[in-house]
Amino acid sequence: MPRPKDPAVRTQLIERAAVMLREREPITLRSLVAGTGVSTMAVYTHFGGMDGLWRALRQEGFTRLGARLRTVALSEDPVQDLAALAAAYLDSALTHPDLYRVMFDASVDLEDLPAADAGLEHLVRAAGRSRDAGRVRADVDPLELAVQSWVVGHGLVSLVATGPLPRAALDHGPVLLTALLTACGDDPQRCRASVERGWHRPAPDDERTPIA
Repeated sequence: MPRPKDPAVRTQLIERAAVMLREREPITLRSLVAGTGVSTMAVYTHFGGMDGLWRALRQEGFTRLGARLRTVALSEDPVQDLAALAAAYLDSALTHPDLYRVMFDASVDLEDLPAADAGLEHLVRAAGRSRDAGRVRADVDPLELAVQSWVVGHGLVSLVATGPLPRAALDHGPVLLTALLTACGDDPQRCRASVERGWHRPAPDDERTPIA
């Protein structure tokens, strides 16, 4: 008879795997459960095996990112909001760098692909509002602008989180976003002010999201 699933055990194993990633420990069935008080069978009960664990771990990265982006309150300035979302993306990635690396491991399937796409949708909506407000040209595709904004954030995170550049390199973010948005038609001075406000908008006191 299969053992009932315990959400607390599932959470424990995902958190344990994240810690092992951070500490560069090899993750095997036995090393994962060592010291947790649960048996290797728990991995099969909750994930169906190690492949399922990796899927859950990758999904968790997108879940936490989506939750962080949802904390960005909308303002009357869509360009400011787009910059705030880009900054939140960086904040989430640098808060959970080990999960962030797994998020973009294409060799691992996702449990819920639409949920992962939801993060991009926040940027698409902000880009669409920027176009509707006349801040960027009418021919700008919100999806393309959202992807380009994501590329800016992803490039900075990848260079900082993996070590080649210091965290101070994140200061290039507003410059890059301003260049992108002015190329799409926004007024340079107005754009720079909006991006700076959004980029430096204070984050919530605690943006960590409990594992569902």
